Amino acid sequence: MTVRIEGRVQGVFYRAWTEDTAHMLGLDGWVRNRRDGSVEAVFSGPPAQVDAMLRRCAEGPRDAEVSKVIVTDEGGAPPSGFKVLPTH
Repeated sequence: MTVRIEGRVQGVFYRAWTEDTAHMLGLDGWVRNRRDGSVEAVFSGPPAQVDAMLRRCAEGPRDAEVSKVIVTDEGGAPPSGFKVLPTH
């Protein structure tokens, strides 16, 4: 599942928080900043864990102010593991 997270999500350790949370939930995928100020991520794993991740993304780390979490694609399977990618 590919998602875009909007709001104040850059400069608040959102990517590191996402990586830690995804590892904790046993998800595969990646996360990266986008030049438009949003964060984009792909999550793959058991549906209950992906749903939990989406709920957590709506809150984000302590200093984030999330305004939207938008599912942009429900298909695809990323490689195993979870990593932070360069800004796109």
